[in-house]
Amino acid sequence: MFRLTLLPSIILLLSACSGNQARQVANLNNFYQYQIYSPNSEPITTDELAQNVQKADVILVGEWHTHSGIHRFQTELLQRLLRQNMTIALSMEQFSRDYQSVVDSYLKGEIGEQTLITQTDAWPNYPSDYRPLVELAKQHQSDIIAANAPKKIVRCIGQLGIDYLNTLTPTQRSFVAKSISTDSSPYKNVFMESMHHGDEEQTERQYAAQISWDETMAESIVNYLKKNPKSKVMHIAGSFHVQQGLGIKSSILKRNPTLNVVVITPQSINELSPKSGTDYQLAVLAPPVRYVKMENRMAAYHSIKKRNHQLECSAN
Repeated sequence: MFRLTLLPSIILLLSACSGNQARQVANLNNFYQYQIYSPNSEPITTDELAQNVQKADVILVGEWHTHSGIHRFQTELLQRLLRQNMTIALSMEQFSRDYQSVVDSYLKGEIGEQTLITQTDAWPNYPSDYRPLVELAKQHQSDIIAANAPKKIVRCIGQLGIDYLNTLTPTQRSFVAKSISTDSSPYKNVFMESMHHGDEEQTERQYAAQISWDETMAESIVNYLKKNPKSKVMHIAGSFHVQQGLGIKSSILKRNPTLNVVVITPQSINELSPKSGTDYQLAVLAPPVRYVKMENRMAAYHSIKKRNHQLECSAN
């Protein structure tokens, strides 16, 4: 996943805030804590956010995968929404369409959690980070949408390009959005600017993989709401997929411009912007620096590159 960072502007934010707002930011001293800010940069509670988004059809919650505070927020927000007696489905990047029947079987109590984890190729951090969301949805008999495209298909698009889709069987092709646009767009511009290695053709293929994720998740959400018009959807995905109304939101509105889509994006307390557009901001502590030494960073990059080249792409 890629995370777009905004220029540090905490000084501007604090100068524009009341003492209470500054105090709330300063109190974020561990990785379980968070503070929500409205698009007007006003601090609000989770209960207030749940009230604010009552008229939304889709609530997109961006995340930094494995961040404890963000995952805590996701569960607490879903809990608040369910308390309002909303009919709400949980949509997840972490499950792909080809495993929808397995997810449904788990919700019905037909299989146990270990079977769910094994048969859906669940993310390694499922027990610590996604179990609370899934169990909350299960407890309230809410649907869970396995929204994403299969990893293998998206990986092969990244290696071979968007035409790889033409090699798939009809069943395999149904696991990816019918319409995928790789044309120029503000989202594509942001993606291209975030890439710092590889030639142009390689980067185009990588963008094709990225937009295949977004288009598939968006189509999954729109299709669900078409079949369940009285429901709302809370979708969780990596921050890059949702922030600034690009990615998934843009893909949703392309399919159904009448939907009201709200976006919540995580930001480090050192990156909060007093002008967040229409996004709500979720202030958390920034994750620790992944690499200090350049040789360690490059070793990790070459290891991933070697692994990806060893993965064979074919339709079957």
